[in-house]
Amino acid sequence: MSLINVTVDGQSRSIESDQRPTQIFAENKEIVVCTINGALKDLWTDLSDGDVVTSVSISSPEGLAVLRHSTAHVMAQAVQQVFADTKLGIGPPITDGFYYDFDPQNPFNPDDLEKIETAMRKIVKEGQRFKRRVTTESDALKELSHEPYKCELIGIKGGGTDETSVEVGGTELTIYDNLGRDGQPVWSDLCRGPHLPSTKHIPAFKLMRSAAAYWRGSEKNPMLQRIYGTAWPSQDELTAYLELLAEAEKRDHRRLGQELDLFSFPEEIGSGLAVFHPKGGIIRRAMEDYSRKRHEEEEYEFVYSPHLTKAALFEKSGHLDWYSEGMYPPMIMDEELHADGTIKRAGQQYYMKPMNCPFHNLIFQSRQRSYRELPLRLFEFGTVYRYEKSGVLHGITRARGFTQDDAHIYCTKEQMAGELDSLLTFVLNLLRDYGLADFYLELSTRNPEKSVGEDSDWNEATEALREAAMKQGLELVLDDGGAAFYGPKISVQAKDAIGRTWQMSTIQVDFQLPQRFDLEFAAADGSKQRPVMIHRALFGSIERFFGVLTEHYSGAFPPWLAPVQVMGIPVAEAFNDHLVKVINAMKAAGIRADIDLSDDRMQKKVRNAQMQKIPYMLIAGEEDVNSNAVSFRYRNGDQKNGVPIADAIAEILATIAERRQV
Repeated sequence: MSLINVTVDGQSRSIESDQRPTQIFAENKEIVVCTINGALKDLWTDLSDGDVVTSVSISSPEGLAVLRHSTAHVMAQAVQQVFADTKLGIGPPITDGFYYDFDPQNPFNPDDLEKIETAMRKIVKEGQRFKRRVTTESDALKELSHEPYKCELIGIKGGGTDETSVEVGGTELTIYDNLGRDGQPVWSDLCRGPHLPSTKHIPAFKLMRSAAAYWRGSEKNPMLQRIYGTAWPSQDELTAYLELLAEAEKRDHRRLGQELDLFSFPEEIGSGLAVFHPKGGIIRRAMEDYSRKRHEEEEYEFVYSPHLTKAALFEKSGHLDWYSEGMYPPMIMDEELHADGTIKRAGQQYYMKPMNCPFHNLIFQSRQRSYRELPLRLFEFGTVYRYEKSGVLHGITRARGFTQDDAHIYCTKEQMAGELDSLLTFVLNLLRDYGLADFYLELSTRNPEKSVGEDSDWNEATEALREAAMKQGLELVLDDGGAAFYGPKISVQAKDAIGRTWQMSTIQVDFQLPQRFDLEFAAADGSKQRPVMIHRALFGSIERFFGVLTEHYSGAFPPWLAPVQVMGIPVAEAFNDHLVKVINAMKAAGIRADIDLSDDRMQKKVRNAQMQKIPYMLIAGEEDVNSNAVSFRYRNGDQKNGVPIADAIAEILATIAERRQV
């Protein structure tokens, strides 16, 4: 057998010409896929002289995606074993799992998922090999003539995007056969791959749920059944993930919002449009008030803009070109008709605003500006409306109407670096004040094929963002080519109490809107110059941040945010008057305090306060009355007795002022 020379994980090696990566990495069971000359490939791929091979472990992002996509194939095979007439859609990997769309005779139910999971375990145990096979469009259409959705995908080969790219979209059309122990195909699926060497490389998986989904995400297409699942490199990792999901379920802001009487989504209003109840309103007001205070300290100027505008504004900004699918349909206003119903005067199109930035540009443009006014920092709690598809709505963290804490900074090029540095410091410190402290930063850079502006401007802005990020001493992750077409961006990724990552604040340099709006300022030499425009959203939206904090704290907000900070609980009715005086003194000091004077037993009153996650319970009995004191019962169950009233008020006020958790 002849030898060929290859490079494996940086080391030159001579191997037999028929040797494959699966044999090269046979001793390391963690390696489930590889790259060959930079392209992700199966371990069964043939090698040629001079190839550069790099191992990919099952725990890496690429390895996890291959594991989950392979598990989706096993699920599809199992579905067709259990429900023979089911037609196949697509089955891509997604964050933490996978899904596959099916067209069954009847919708799936939980018992069906158990049957499918049992069939999957048998397939995994058999150790079926995934074998790639190149085919032609005509042959594939014949072979898959019984699969109408697959045939539709074949028709778009070369143009597959997003989820469909796991099936088609490459330079070749391929089918993967699952081979039984005799080496013969037992099941096949249209797929680009790559896949695991065999089903035995699937260590741990679980089917999660089924749901309805339109074929290829379009409401014009048939409704299919989607089964979601998850797969992990070990049973321990799967168990940890399921425990995380269980904890996340306990913290779900939608459930807590109802239990704590914070907000709701009345059917009469519509999907994705929340109303905040009094207790939710207190939390939201506290969030907003503190944000306003901090913005005033940083010399922001507060502005307000209407909720809708003539179409011409969004034509000028470009939103109708770039963002119309995310906007509500226009309203026709000021139309006048003749008596016979014909149009006397054409009406104007008005849109609900999806963004605040065009309005702020009009404020900047309202009069001549001087370099002496810059940097000009405009800030608004601006409510916007975006027509999100119903399938992606998720409580107040993904809504159709929400309020952005939106700021736009106008500065000179010379001021840009310093402004970005101070902006990022301000953003991170303010997030820390609300209790988030575990961050990393993401820098989104230019995509040359999808961007506007001069290279020099992009380079200067990107480097200024990079330097500002490096000064924070945080991990910086590069999102190469991920910037919007109008400028680079830094986004703050924050981890919550159970380790989930949420995108929070964004800071983005914009080269496009100042040109579109012809923004100018008078420079020191008398010339007219274009300002740099920086977009900055700290919370993203008030509603989304509210939801994140609700889940981060599991509804047990720190005292400064809690709607009720203190609940008075008398041991018996005889001590009511004493505790009423204490609670009134606390109210006079600005503490949000209440007293439970119901007929419930004291133990139930304590339980009710705990269920409402109130930070402080003040209990008063005979000893407390005699010594003009109260007893503290903290949210975690700890208790401190005989606290003088003045000391009790001082302790609570200090905790609120310092924004500490108890």
